[in-house]
Amino acid sequence: MSALTTSELTAIYTDLHAHPELGFAEHRTARVVADRLHGWGYDVHEGIGGTGVAGVLANGAGPRVLLRADMDGLPVTERTGLPYASTQVTTAADGQETGVMHACGHDVHVTCLLGAAAELAARRNTWSGTLLLVFQPAEELGNGARAMLDDGLYATVGGAPDVVLGQHVMPTPAGVVSVTPGVAMSATDSLRITLHGRGGHGSMPETTVDPVLMAAATVQRLQGVVSREIAASDSAVVTVGAIHAGTQPNIIPDRAELLVNVRTFTEPVRERVLGAIRRIVEAEAAASGAPAAPEVETITTFAAMVNDPAAAERTRPVLAAALEGQRGLIESVGGRPAVLTLPPMAASEDVGELATDAGAPLVYWFLGGFDPARFAGVDLTAGRLPEGVASNHSPFFAPVPEPTLDLGVATLVAAAREWLA
Repeated sequence: MSALTTSELTAIYTDLHAHPELGFAEHRTARVVADRLHGWGYDVHEGIGGTGVAGVLANGAGPRVLLRADMDGLPVTERTGLPYASTQVTTAADGQETGVMHACGHDVHVTCLLGAAAELAARRNTWSGTLLLVFQPAEELGNGARAMLDDGLYATVGGAPDVVLGQHVMPTPAGVVSVTPGVAMSATDSLRITLHGRGGHGSMPETTVDPVLMAAATVQRLQGVVSREIAASDSAVVTVGAIHAGTQPNIIPDRAELLVNVRTFTEPVRERVLGAIRRIVEAEAAASGAPAAPEVETITTFAAMVNDPAAAERTRPVLAAALEGQRGLIESVGGRPAVLTLPPMAASEDVGELATDAGAPLVYWFLGGFDPARFAGVDLTAGRLPEGVASNHSPFFAPVPEPTLDLGVATLVAAAREWLA
């Protein structure tokens, strides 16, 4: 067998991109992964935590190294205009029909890990130990890693790893990788808030308690939590991502629902923000004369993602060497190799659970995936995107397959060999 060529990687990627699946429904993706791993001689375990796949390749004495990729797409209707754009439509958990898209680059992650799997299987003389590949469902739901762990992932693959490695494609230039020691991504809490009113006819609001007005006042007040209750030296994000209420313009409903997302980097700030949200919700309900107390339900929650500082510094030079090895490819698209340390991101990830449960260090880096020419004169540390570059979760999110895929394979392989050597 041999490593995958650039054209083979691109074919896998475009196929996955055109056929995204939501969390815990990644049946086709899991089948693609399992079939490939079987063909390369891996011991393959399917259906872990629902749709998760694990591949094991034992190659003599040495450490146990886990490489992870997430598989799920998002309920987003794609608008990239790419020839391989997704046209998939499904019914989401709330019963609404929605498009499905790889708007966060998990198709890149799966393709790069398959490329690394082929490379490491083809060149076993370059490493020694046991390689554990985890293709995880439902990262976007925040509970895919936990589902695999609770389903006995480490018992299934013969034991816990000595290190957990992974990467995430980002709207930064191809050829640039970022490794942040310590806290690299925020903790997240997603909440469902139900406000109770008293419904009635739109012509007689005095006979009702309007939950829509209650919701509007609540949303406005929530915008002051970060700006007026969190110190400038700290950081937090509060987002109201959805409001659901009513069915007709002349009917005042009896309830309204808010979906709220919170991002924080420390436990004291997290507790303060969540406490403020509950206080505001209860106070607005009381001020409106609500007939019942509001309900605040936690949908998902997981901790900040923390890179082990020593492990990150051990891995950094091999990532830099891997990019240098691809310098010609990077320069051919107008880029230059670079390994940066960017500030912690307010995005969140559940990959840390795989490391925490194993008692192993985590090293998770960010892989640039966009045309370097678009970033001329852009300060990457400022967190602003240039014109024409869409962020993750956007319907326009479109990494360039090349050289992103080759670089993603190279960084995974280099990091794995460093820890397997």
